[in-house]
Amino acid sequence: MKYIFEQKVYFSDTDNYGVVWHGSYLRWMEMGRIEFCTKLGYTLKQLEDIDILLPVSNINIKYKSSAKLEDVVVIETEVSEYTGLTATFHQIIRSKDTGKIYTIADVMIVAVHKDAKLYRRIPEPLAHLFEKEIKCQAQG
Repeated sequence: MKYIFEQKVYFSDTDNYGVVWHGSYLRWMEMGRIEFCTKLGYTLKQLEDIDILLPVSNINIKYKSSAKLEDVVVIETEVSEYTGLTATFHQIIRSKDTGKIYTIADVMIVAVHKDAKLYRRIPEPLAHLFEKEIKCQAQG
């Protein structure tokens, strides 16, 4: 499953030069990961209620070009790897109008308890859902 949504670039997303500030891309990617998990059936609040938090442990991002004020960007999110301990989301942000790619990122998450202790493995029910996503992608 690939979660896709659109986001208009507002003034607050840009720097003094009218181009998107690098942190705005990270915020949109977080929105994509949150909504991806929601589509799988779990909101962040529901996960917190069962003592699962999903912080980012690593980001590999390439900034390829800059979106500008009032552009509409498309954010694509999918799980690209699941190891049991981590899940990696592949995320692309591109122009809705031209398809031009602004950023490509691989964002790795881990699962921790509310007290910040790391789970040895991503707990159920997420483990099953991430495994299912990887299998679906492999089947094409």
